[in-house]
Amino acid sequence: MKITNISDINEFFKVVDKCKGRVELTSSEGDRINLKSKLTQFVAMAQLMNTTYVKELEIVASEPEDASRILDYMMSGKV
Repeated sequence: MKITNISDINEFFKVVDKCKGRVELTSSEGDRINLKSKLTQFVAMAQLMNTTYVKELEIVASEPEDASRILDYMMSGKV
């Protein structure tokens, strides 16, 4: 699923942390990166310090309820 315009990456990661299954970022090269990994979250935060929001991410949630949780967050902005 394509996620756009993430304005609060910390809140987004809180939603990811609540997911039961795997949540992966798909890179433009096709690599999949585990977003539930604290190391990945730390590296992402360091990279994003120079931007105000994330324009677009391609993510894969292994569980349908996790995809719903992420979509609900994107629509409401609440964890």
